[in-house]
Amino acid sequence: MATLIPSMIAAISAIAAPASPSADATPREVVSAFFEVVRSGEHPELAERYMAPKVAAHQLTSEGQLTIIRTPGDYAEHVRDFQRLFGQFEVHVDEMIAEGDRVYVRWHQAGHHLASLDGEQPTGKDLTDIASAVYRVSDGRITEYWIQSDRKGLEVQVAQRASK
Repeated sequence: MATLIPSMIAAISAIAAPASPSADATPREVVSAFFEVVRSGEHPELAERYMAPKVAAHQLTSEGQLTIIRTPGDYAEHVRDFQRLFGQFEVHVDEMIAEGDRVYVRWHQAGHHLASLDGEQPTGKDLTDIASAVYRVSDGRITEYWIQSDRKGLEVQVAQRASK
């Protein structure tokens, strides 16, 4: 019995944790798996399987571009922040286009307003975030991305739901 338990735990862990992308995975396969496993909130702790040790994250806004360096651990915490803000959210990939080492993804994320985004009181009501990004993949890992998010859309939704 004592030897059976460790093997059962190993078997359950293998089922619960998705495999890393293979060394010959295409950039599209890497980014698609990243969305399914990490960005979805299912397993943010597995970000190191899909991301390089340091990733240049270019945040594109009309005010300008801000580049931050994210580690897989930073990214996992970023996804956990979304979970605190939106609860158990759903990510729906609306479009994915791959060319060479780059993959464009447009998605929307649906959840609930459970924590303050900008000092307001959480409403608990539905919120949808729309975003898109271009990911650069090298050696089977995401090494860089350029992201745009509809911040104004979130602001308007929060204001509308707070007034109802």
